[in-house]
Amino acid sequence: MKKSLLALAVLGAFAGAAQAQSSVTIYGIVDTGIAYSSKVGYTDANGNAATGSKFGINSGVIQGSRIGFKGVEDLGGGLSAVFNLETGFTNDDGGLQGADAVTSSNLFRRKSVVGLAGGFGTVLLGRQTDFADTISAYTAVADFGGVVANSGSTLNRLQGTRTNNSISYTTANLSGFTGNLIYGFGEQAGKTTAGQAYGIGGKYDNGPLGLGINYYQSKAGSTPSDTSLIPAAGTTSNANTAANVAGNSALKSLNVVASYQFGPARVYANYSRVKQDLKGTPTVATATLANAQKADTYEIGTAYSLSPSLKLLAAVDHSRATFNGVNTKGKLTQISLGADYFLSKRTDLYAFVSNMRASDIQNPGVTGGATGSDASQTAVITGIRHKF
Repeated sequence: MKKSLLALAVLGAFAGAAQAQSSVTIYGIVDTGIAYSSKVGYTDANGNAATGSKFGINSGVIQGSRIGFKGVEDLGGGLSAVFNLETGFTNDDGGLQGADAVTSSNLFRRKSVVGLAGGFGTVLLGRQTDFADTISAYTAVADFGGVVANSGSTLNRLQGTRTNNSISYTTANLSGFTGNLIYGFGEQAGKTTAGQAYGIGGKYDNGPLGLGINYYQSKAGSTPSDTSLIPAAGTTSNANTAANVAGNSALKSLNVVASYQFGPARVYANYSRVKQDLKGTPTVATATLANAQKADTYEIGTAYSLSPSLKLLAAVDHSRATFNGVNTKGKLTQISLGADYFLSKRTDLYAFVSNMRASDIQNPGVTGGATGSDASQTAVITGIRHKF
């Protein structure tokens, strides 16, 4: 009897040790705000162009609403197996995000990776963002999120653009420095360069100082790994993915960012250049930042901690765009002010006011679905974010 009890105790100890060596975490974010936008362009009941104000409830104002699963298994010798699956949703209507012209449904559209981690760093395979997403922590994206997306940070990938069929390597922290390499396979038979993408980046953290740099380049193909080159759901063509340009560089993006903490105030500045050589000559209606042949974006901002719970925010974003066959240079300037109040570590209330001005380029509006009909548009947004 005693031997049986001892055997059970030993088995229990081994089972407990094995269980402790692996873990799975469920996490998520629910972010929803009420938005007012002035001077929104729309088509009236008679088919005429019209202008009006718009009120609505928007999901994912600062951060996209999401639910994710991540896990780690200790393989011994300092080596671990890791995975991360993350799906996005719009909690204002309960919709599941994710569909494009290549994949009928992207269930885990935000992230879908598996790999190995250890003292050498981390290797991941699957659908993931490049290092621009990581260094966005030093920019206005960290505080304003999607509010500043339309003035340049979607195009330059700071908002987090995915690469399909990719492999990445991130170094361990080396005295404050972390480096990253990513490669995306175009998976087109007979032409390896078609649809491929690659990037290199790094960041340096030393006390109050944060620095980051990232370069990313992608090429056209029938199944491009760079998801910014994939047509939207319901469409079948895209100038960047046409067969006659397969293998040609479609996008080149460089980001340089810096941030410094002066007591309660974090100040930051960054610059990016994006080149899209395959873009055609736009009409007046399609002269958008997304269709620019070249775009330079500049940003300065600050986040001031008035108290441990309250942050005051400000940022100025300015983009200059040139287009194929167009002599004029489009300009976008966005000025954003805000406040973020933390009720707890996981729940905060926020309020933003932002003005977007456009010159010789279509005004994209501050929030999604609210394209400006005028050279100037103002949006006011207030909401709540909860992390679990």
